[in-house]
Amino acid sequence: MRKMLILLVAIFLLSCNQPVEKTRGIPAEAKIKTEAPLSVDSVEQNLKDRGYQTFQYKAGDTTYLMQQYYMVFLKKGDNRSQDSTKTAKLQEQHLTFLGKMAEEGYASLIGPFGGDGDIRGIAVYNTATKEEADSLARLDPMVKAGRLKVEVYPWWTAKGGKLN
Repeated sequence: MRKMLILLVAIFLLSCNQPVEKTRGIPAEAKIKTEAPLSVDSVEQNLKDRGYQTFQYKAGDTTYLMQQYYMVFLKKGDNRSQDSTKTAKLQEQHLTFLGKMAEEGYASLIGPFGGDGDIRGIAVYNTATKEEADSLARLDPMVKAGRLKVEVYPWWTAKGGKLN
């Protein structure tokens, strides 16, 4: 359990630093150019051109670019009858899958919940649509095996925000 927690913390820390554009197959002409300072308007237009939902929020002298992400709740599934060997193998595949989602820029934040409640963890997907986030989340080996199930909700946050 301790090794699993350490691995999840490592995945979380890595996912917080991954650029969205890293390996997502975005055509060169659609990528944001970083040579010059970017305006909120240019970043927003780039996101909208790629199908993302955004809006600007002004507070005093600061303009925040809000983007819609998708909060995926990983909940206890209906098939939790796997033996310990199968469960350990699924957990290994699950962590590999989540690491890949973070590495490829699809998941921006991933982590488990403590305790033994119905909600086992979350993943915040950085996709243009709810359907894409749902499709990706359902590729998780734990979900495919029925040990976990997913619920997906739209979630807004400011671009460039950081956890403290």
